[in-house]
Amino acid sequence: MSRYLDMVDGPEHVKKLTVPQLQELAGEIRTELIEGLAKGGGHLGPNLGVVELSIALHKVFTTPKDKFVWDVSHQVYVHKILTGRKKRFRTIRQTDGLNGFALRTESEHDCFGAGHAGTALSAALGMAAARDKRGSDEQVVCIFGDAALTNGISFEAMNNVAHTTKKFIGILNDNEWSIAKNVGAISGYLNKLITNPRYNALAKDFENFVRKLPKGELALQLAHRAEGGFKGALTGVGLKPTTSLVESDGRGGHGSPVLFEEMGMRYLGPIDGHDLPLLISTLEFAKTCDHPIVIHVLTQKGKGFEAALKQPEKFHGLGPYNATTGETAPAKAGTPPMYQDVMGQTAVKLAKRNEAVVGLTAAMPSGTGMKHLEKAMPERYYDVGIAEEHGVIFAAGMATMGLRPIVAIYSSFLQRAYDCIHHDVCLQDLPVIFCMDRAGLSANDGPTHHGIFDIAYLRCFPNVIAMAPANEDELADMMFTATTVNHPTFIRYPRGAAEGVPVKDEPALIEVGKAVVQQNFAGNGKRKVALFGLGPMNAIAKKAAEQLAAEGFDVAVINPRFTKPIDAAVHEKIGREADLIVTLEDHVIMGGYGSAVLELLSEKAVTTPVVRIGWPDQFIEHATTQDELRNKYGLSVANTVAKVKAHFGDTTATTKLVGGA
Repeated sequence: MSRYLDMVDGPEHVKKLTVPQLQELAGEIRTELIEGLAKGGGHLGPNLGVVELSIALHKVFTTPKDKFVWDVSHQVYVHKILTGRKKRFRTIRQTDGLNGFALRTESEHDCFGAGHAGTALSAALGMAAARDKRGSDEQVVCIFGDAALTNGISFEAMNNVAHTTKKFIGILNDNEWSIAKNVGAISGYLNKLITNPRYNALAKDFENFVRKLPKGELALQLAHRAEGGFKGALTGVGLKPTTSLVESDGRGGHGSPVLFEEMGMRYLGPIDGHDLPLLISTLEFAKTCDHPIVIHVLTQKGKGFEAALKQPEKFHGLGPYNATTGETAPAKAGTPPMYQDVMGQTAVKLAKRNEAVVGLTAAMPSGTGMKHLEKAMPERYYDVGIAEEHGVIFAAGMATMGLRPIVAIYSSFLQRAYDCIHHDVCLQDLPVIFCMDRAGLSANDGPTHHGIFDIAYLRCFPNVIAMAPANEDELADMMFTATTVNHPTFIRYPRGAAEGVPVKDEPALIEVGKAVVQQNFAGNGKRKVALFGLGPMNAIAKKAAEQLAAEGFDVAVINPRFTKPIDAAVHEKIGREADLIVTLEDHVIMGGYGSAVLELLSEKAVTTPVVRIGWPDQFIEHATTQDELRNKYGLSVANTVAKVKAHFGDTTATTKLVGGA
């Protein structure tokens, strides 16, 4: 039974609770997180780590007037619970439920939406500048993770803070993890900050401020910690009861936070991110500062749940699990492999047969399947952290030296490196291989993660070869083919389980730009319908063909395989023979594969009508499953059949027509 959580229906109720009551509330919220996410899954680990921080923020500040800008924002579950969404919390990431990220249209307490790292500092600074311009007094608080500091946008923002505003509060939530273990110099730099045994004295203003608070003297007891103790704080051992606060003197000695100080932001920390009284005191002090400040907070990802502490990468974001043990259900026997695992296993095969092949990911070794190469051939594997732009140009540099880099990045994340793809890869015609996971919907993650724009954003670039496999064996073949061509190659494939097609021991070479006619017209004079099913939509095209054939249509089914170059000969030939062409794609209709078909047919003066089935010209919401959204927006067998019948004036169709063009 929750004593205090039941009493909190909004931020104003948090303010009425005493610190001991808030500490009990923190435990109750952790229980709600663990039990509430067990059925549907979600970002459990990150939210367990920010319980006290979220409570302290709402104790000290007042939203929606004051602004909380969360980097990535998958750690806003506690914030949602405290801002009037408690009763709906267990609907999170489900159909018609709460979004898994901050969402401006969901609540006035969500001032900025995000799903990618590195955006919060810029957004918060923009809000602070607008506040200063209009002369209002809102507090702007930016909560950013240590992983955000591997992202170049964060540094661009920090470079502008000091000469843009005097009132800015940044909270560096340092748990040493983003999704996978953090890598690179920034991670090492932060480790120096917290392991350095030498401390500077507290600034007098902060010392005097804290001393006046209850138990302020205890908070001001500075103790030299051993290096190993601090490391333990970040790697899962836990923070020790004593708490040290340090403000930089800005001289840049060993371990001093010169990075922040040189950019004009006063540094305070590190402090225990689970010490609620200390967090509240520190945030109260930050409100009084008339200069930009960064508070370095140490937290444990997964705190309060042993399974999440032991497996932080797994519990960053996961599906259903046992709320007591943390165990997840094993895959059922006979379940097809995940596309990401086929990609990773194929990368290992290709690397073993070709010394030029290397693998690269941006902090997603498990999510992309690159963990297979990391384990099998670590010397051929690179993780650049959450830095997609760097990763793409890094791969381009490799390609100039004769390597064949396989860059595994989600389709929606690759959008961040669009200029790099253009300027550094395609313009130079470099043989970089892009494996674009989550092309199509990432259903419960929602619009920030849906990968439904890549065909359009790649079609306009010269030198590009772009492919979409209909099954896992074809994915392996495409990856192998990509290692043999001297152009940038892009392979898009969906999230989740593949089709169950056995993958050959040795992949086969595919002719570039060649479609496959899987079923041709019977030539019986009936109404001829050509279904061009791209990628995962090929299975829907096949099922629709069966139903249409049963109702008297003469149906051809084509697997296009390529979105650039498309097979001009097959599209023109089938197009001239057909009475109707239907293109099916797991992508927006605007500028997608169907658009490419229309352009080709227009150039060839083929006048056969074309029905395009794909996602409409809007951002698609989240839902529990992909199939729910496909059915809602018409990317289904029933809607395909209904569209065809409606075109021929068949009024017997009972399915309501949805979407398409």
